[in-house]
Amino acid sequence: MARPPITNDFSWSKSRHEKFSECLRAYYLYYYRSWGGWEAEAAKDVRELYVLKKLHNRYTWAGSIVHEALKDVLLDWRAGRDVDPAKVEARTHKLMQDDFRHSRSKAYWTTKYRKPFTGLAEHEYAEDVPNESWKQNFETVRNALTWFFQSRWPTVAKGLKPAQWLEVDAGFDFAHFVMDGVKTFAIPDFAYVDAEGSVVVVDWKTGRSREGYDEQVLGYALYIAQRYRYPLEKVRASLVYLNEGLEHDVTVDPSAMDSFRQHFARSVEGMRALLKDPATNTPKEPEAFPQTGNLDACARCVFRRPCGREPAVAQARPRVA
Repeated sequence: MARPPITNDFSWSKSRHEKFSECLRAYYLYYYRSWGGWEAEAAKDVRELYVLKKLHNRYTWAGSIVHEALKDVLLDWRAGRDVDPAKVEARTHKLMQDDFRHSRSKAYWTTKYRKPFTGLAEHEYAEDVPNESWKQNFETVRNALTWFFQSRWPTVAKGLKPAQWLEVDAGFDFAHFVMDGVKTFAIPDFAYVDAEGSVVVVDWKTGRSREGYDEQVLGYALYIAQRYRYPLEKVRASLVYLNEGLEHDVTVDPSAMDSFRQHFARSVEGMRALLKDPATNTPKEPEAFPQTGNLDACARCVFRRPCGREPAVAQARPRVA
């Protein structure tokens, strides 16, 4: 039986909202112009955009490495398998070395590698990153894993009965729900039922606290409550800052959820206002998606070359680095 064609349907996520808020042109390139770039017959510019959109920078790469490692650890514990922290660190180090070599050679343009990682923007744009900075990137990963294994979380996870486990980073194919008619992605890193019967939703962070994280886990709480049919008042949400050794409980109550719903509605309304045909998720012309004037944002953007901002970013690099 033939698979149905892949369609670019409208959806919402925290990451989509952030791209929409930071630069409309980058949002257009990421969600619309790059669509279909995986196809063998894709136009050259579309293929380029598709490859670029998959690139990490070294900070998001470190975060993804930690999340992948903790997902594997939790799944091992869920299955009753022992975990050796030293071996986890060693595997992670080897993986980062392999990733780095693959990216440095720019093999991502011609060779399939591993799905969670394509390459690094620092290599694509030949950024002058000192070796010490690359070493520090691994230290960020190592320190996050070290704190995790010394924290209360191993005891929590290993003490759960099978029925108490709900999800461990279930991925885009599974972790989504419909909110106000919009497919909404919400992928908690860890969700379980505690001894008192409350649901706990956890999100690991390798960076520092910033605006938007509370709303992210409120979305996770809403998703878990709907999928597993738990009342929201029985859901707790926690942000765990692994490199700072801090945990922040996010209040899940009617007021907080009302604020999240309003934020969601405003975001969706803004995105849909830039669609020529909302029924087919067809965007307006590129001119409706202007570039940001913020070079700091451009310096972080994987689309700086096709967007024509690469020379300006290179000239301003000492200021925006």
